[in-house]
Amino acid sequence: MRDNTSLKEVKGVGDKTSKSLQKLGLNTCKDILRFYPRDYVQFEPPVPVKSLRAGYTEAVHVKVMSSPKEKKVRNLSILNCTCADGTGILHVTFFNQHYLKNTLKTGGYYILRGMVQKKGIDFVMEQPKLYSYDEFMSKIGMLQPIYPLTKGITNQMITKILKQVLDNYLFETEYYPPELLAKYQLLPYKEATHKIHFPKTEEEYMHARRRLVFDEFFSFLFYMQKNKSYGNALKSNYIFFETADTVRFIEQLPFPLTKAQRKVWQEIQDDLSKETCMHRLIQGDVGSGKTILAVLALLLTVSNGYQGAFMVPTEVLAVQHYETIQNYVNQWNLCFRPVLLVGSMTAKEKRDAYEKIASGEANLIIGTHALIQEKVNYHSLALVVTDEQHRFGVKQREQLADKGKNPHILVMSATPIPRTLALILYGDLDISIIDELPANRLPIKNCVVNQDYRPNAYRFIASQVAQGRQVYIICPQVEEGEAEGLENVIDYTDKLRSLLPANIQISYLHGKMRSSDKNSIMEEFKDKKIDVLVSTTVIEVGINVPNATVMLIENSERFGLAQLHQLRGRVGRGQHQSYCIFISGNENPQVLERLQILEHSNDGFHIASEDLKLRGPGDMFGIRQSGEFSFEIADIYTDANLLKLAAEAVDFVLQDDVAHENYGQLYRHMEREQENYVDFRTI
Repeated sequence: MRDNTSLKEVKGVGDKTSKSLQKLGLNTCKDILRFYPRDYVQFEPPVPVKSLRAGYTEAVHVKVMSSPKEKKVRNLSILNCTCADGTGILHVTFFNQHYLKNTLKTGGYYILRGMVQKKGIDFVMEQPKLYSYDEFMSKIGMLQPIYPLTKGITNQMITKILKQVLDNYLFETEYYPPELLAKYQLLPYKEATHKIHFPKTEEEYMHARRRLVFDEFFSFLFYMQKNKSYGNALKSNYIFFETADTVRFIEQLPFPLTKAQRKVWQEIQDDLSKETCMHRLIQGDVGSGKTILAVLALLLTVSNGYQGAFMVPTEVLAVQHYETIQNYVNQWNLCFRPVLLVGSMTAKEKRDAYEKIASGEANLIIGTHALIQEKVNYHSLALVVTDEQHRFGVKQREQLADKGKNPHILVMSATPIPRTLALILYGDLDISIIDELPANRLPIKNCVVNQDYRPNAYRFIASQVAQGRQVYIICPQVEEGEAEGLENVIDYTDKLRSLLPANIQISYLHGKMRSSDKNSIMEEFKDKKIDVLVSTTVIEVGINVPNATVMLIENSERFGLAQLHQLRGRVGRGQHQSYCIFISGNENPQVLERLQILEHSNDGFHIASEDLKLRGPGDMFGIRQSGEFSFEIADIYTDANLLKLAAEAVDFVLQDDVAHENYGQLYRHMEREQENYVDFRTI
C-alpha cells in the first residue's frame, strides 16, 4: 500500500463504509495514517463506590438494586436506576437509551464507567458506558485511541482499518538525517506513526507525538521561508496618497479612536505610501476595534481610485459587514460603492457582481472565498483585507497576486499569541498589536464552577432570556461517542429543552452541518428568533450579536485558555452587562487554578502568556485546539518550545542548499509534499 492507495482496497471496506469514511476526509491510506486520535482512554481498575471522586472519570463494579424507571420529558427519555457495591450507593441516569430498560436486570452486576458527580451526599453518573466484567478487565492498563467519528463509522472500524494499513504500508525512506533526529530527539517517522495510533504507554505516545508535531511545524515554517518572495520585498503597483476622506470619517465616528488604534492606523498609512507591498498583521483582542481600521484602509484605497476586497470566513459575517459599510455610506456619504459576493447568491446575482467588479463600478468587494474564484476579474484590486480566522496561505496569495497585480495585504487576527511565537508564525508579515480596548466596553463578569452549579446556571439563563437577552452554550463534541465523559451538542440540546421553560427557543449549531443550515441558524440567532444557541467551537468565527449576554462553556478544562478567551469574546459586545460561566468537569485543584486565570482577567495577551506557562506536553488528553493555526496534531501553546526548535532547524537547513548535501532526501520529501500542502493558517 502507498500514499494514494484507496481505502476501498482495505479488507472490509465496501462502498457504504467508503462513503462514510469520505465524510471524515478519508479517501487514501495517507489520509488515514494522518487521521490522528483526538483523545485516548486509559482504563484503570474499578474502585469502590465510597472511593469515587467527583469530577473524575472512573469505573465501578456494581449491582443493580431496582428496576430502571423511565420518564419522558417532551422528546427526552430519561432512565434512572440505583446501583450499589456494599460500600455505597450510586444513582445512574441515562438519556435517550430506552433499550437499557430491558438490559439492566435487577440483581445483575455491571461495570459502569463515566464522569462522577456528587449531588448532596449522593454519587451520580450520567450517561456512563456499560461493560461486562471480562470486556472491561481486558482493557486495563492500555491506552485506547479515540477517533473523531461520523454516522456509520465506529471507533473499532477505524482501528481495524488502521492496523491493516500499518501492516502493509510502504513507508518512504526516513527523510531527516540521523544527526537531526538525534539533535531534536525525534523518532523515525515510521515508528512515530505506529505509536501515535497504538501506544502501549503514555511515554510512547509522548515520543510519537513529539516527532509528528515537529514535522508539522517544520513543514509550515519551511514553506513560509521558501515563499518569502510574496513578502514585503514585492514591488507595489499601488502607492497611496493621504486623502481628506479618512480624516473626515474619523471625525464623524461617534467614538474616538484609542491610542493603540491611532498608532496602528499610522503604520498602515506608512505601508501604503511605500513602493513595496504591505503585508501586515493586526493582532488585537476581540472588541479592540480592528474592523474600523480595516474600513479606514479600504476607504483610503477607494479614495485613491482603486478597488479593495474584504474577505471574511462566513456568509453571515460578510452580509453583516456589507450592511454596516452600506450604513456608513448612507449616513456620511462615503465614496464606497460596495458589492457583496458569497457562494449562496444566484447565478444572476453573481453575474451582476462580476460585471460591476470587472468594470470598476464596484470599488469595494465584500465576501467569502468566492472573492478569489476564477470567474472574478478585478478592475484595479489594490488592497485585500482578511478578517478573523481566514488568512491567506501561499496559494491564495499567488491567486490574488495574479488578479490584482500584487495588491497590498492586511490580515486581522483576534487570536492572542505572545509576541515571541507570533514572530515565528508570522515571519512573513509585519505585526501591529492593538493592546487597548475602547473605554465604553463593560468588562465581562466571569465565574469558574463545577458541575453542581448547573441548576443555578440554568436559572440565571432563564432570567436573562426573560429580560430579552440571548445565550450561547458551548459543548466540546457534536454527538455522543466522540470522546467519553464530555457533553455533546445534540444530547445537551434535548436535555436543555426539558429543563428550561417551554417558551425559550433553543437550537444547536455544529461544524458537521451544511453551510446553508449553519448560515440559517446564525441568521436566526442574530434576528432574535433563537434565545439559546448550543454550539461547538464553530462560533469562534461568528457574527456580532450585541444582545447575547451569557456564555456557558461545558468541560472548559478540556480547552486551552486562549481558545476559551476567544469563545468568550462572542459576548460583551453590547450595552448590557455580560457573563461567562466556565463549568469544569474536573475538580483537580491545578485544573481549577488554571481556569481561574480567566475568572480574573479579560486581557487576551495576558491569558495567552499564562497559557504558555501552564500548559505542557503532559496535557495529552485535551480537545484538539481549533482556531487560526489548524494543525492536525500540533498546538502552538502546548508545543511552544518545539515550535522554536523547528524554526531553528528550518533556518539551519535553508542556510545554503549546496553546502548541506545531507539534506537532499529532506528536500525531495518537501518537494513531494508541497503539491498537497495547505498553509495551516488557512481554513
